[in-house]
Amino acid sequence: MNPTDSLPRDAQSILELAARSMFGLFASASEGMMLVDRQARVVWINDQYKRFLPALGFAHEDEFVGHPVSAVVQNTQMHQVLETGKPILIDLLTNRAGTFVVSRIPLRDSAGVVIGALGIVLFDQPETHLQPLIAKFSLLQRDLDEARRELAVQRIGGKQGARQSKYTLASFVGTSAAAVEVKRQARRAAQSSSPVLLLGETGTGKELLAHAIHALSHRAQGPFVGVNIAAVPDTLLEAEFFGVAPGAYTGADRKGRDGKFKLADGGTLFLDEIGDMPQGLQAKLLRALQEGEIEPLGSNRLVPFDARVVAATSRDLAALVREGKFREDLFYRLNVLPIRVPSLRERRSDIPALVESLSEDMALRSGSAQPEVLPDALALLAGQKWRGNIRELRNVLEQAALSCDLPSIDAAQLEKILRGSGLEDIAPALAQPSTAGGADLLRPLAEQVAELEQRAIAAALVATQGNKLATARLLGISRATLYGRMVNPD
Repeated sequence: MNPTDSLPRDAQSILELAARSMFGLFASASEGMMLVDRQARVVWINDQYKRFLPALGFAHEDEFVGHPVSAVVQNTQMHQVLETGKPILIDLLTNRAGTFVVSRIPLRDSAGVVIGALGIVLFDQPETHLQPLIAKFSLLQRDLDEARRELAVQRIGGKQGARQSKYTLASFVGTSAAAVEVKRQARRAAQSSSPVLLLGETGTGKELLAHAIHALSHRAQGPFVGVNIAAVPDTLLEAEFFGVAPGAYTGADRKGRDGKFKLADGGTLFLDEIGDMPQGLQAKLLRALQEGEIEPLGSNRLVPFDARVVAATSRDLAALVREGKFREDLFYRLNVLPIRVPSLRERRSDIPALVESLSEDMALRSGSAQPEVLPDALALLAGQKWRGNIRELRNVLEQAALSCDLPSIDAAQLEKILRGSGLEDIAPALAQPSTAGGADLLRPLAEQVAELEQRAIAAALVATQGNKLATARLLGISRATLYGRMVNPD
């Protein structure tokens, strides 16, 4: 029996009126509605829904209505509603027409039997309507994933709670020749057990690459342990590296403490800013790398370890060796697989992708809408010198997002921020290709191609410090081809 049969006639009329009103409200306020019968055939769509038909691949309404819903709408869940009789009030549906927030409601006859279902498209641009909610959910999901990695119990070498890498090679954003080359070298380095030396200016992503190399290596299930040598006082570095024996000195932990080498056993040890290591400790580090064993502070017992070392520095180690500030034998021990991480100035074509990635990350972390960086602003960003590289770029974008009340960022706003950061030599925006064409373009095409080719070769030679083999790899050509196209091979 229908539950409404026991209601007074006035109450039934009110319910029927409410049902008609709700149907009318959904029909006018939603982005589209459809009805399916008990056999899951589409029997009706409203005018708003008809605008989705071309994107779904249908030219006429009769090609859609009258057909099984699963044949005309990809990823539909209407069958589930018909079978269970339970509504799906909020769901995300993605198909050829796009991504939508939808509701699906079963329809019953007077006996309470399901006779069909109503599908309602609530929003056709969920990233716009639900962006704050989606952003907060994504941020919480990211934090949860990181917490799980931190708390995951790792029984490697008898230790628990070992750290895992936070980044993969996909985190190194960019498709420029320089970015592709450094990722190629990182993949090769990951397959080896030899030490890796990451060279490059501050803010270029050396730590990210260290994580990525670990994640690609056969040690990926082991711990990733990092230490920034420049951030640890010289007097504490030895204990930080090699650990402390029980009761080694007054105030020392009675149980002793493991150093970074032991914590990284079975995994990767990342030594950031290796160029800042005190000379007195360099000899002990060299011995540890050569012998595969360490001696904790206050102990006369040697402790073996098995950790792959990845070191990084923004300083010129070769120059430090010549000046007597860095041990030559340690330099050669670390410089087995050197990878030079390019500066942002060498990969300007990656700036739009980096801006998109950084802006998305900032929006997720703040729970706010992602600002649109306009073309003139991108051109201005591409023209800067970026001494702080990607770290500096992120700082500028964060300032722009916080100081701008509009959903977009233009060149004028960015220029104010750049000047406010104390930069006096702000470079103009890189010129955009002219659609009308200039007089300089009205020359033989072969001449222009040859000129561009020589500029590319010259830039690659500068980037690789004159290394011909590295230059050929960077340009994606053979060394023989490089020599054949160079104006002055010598």
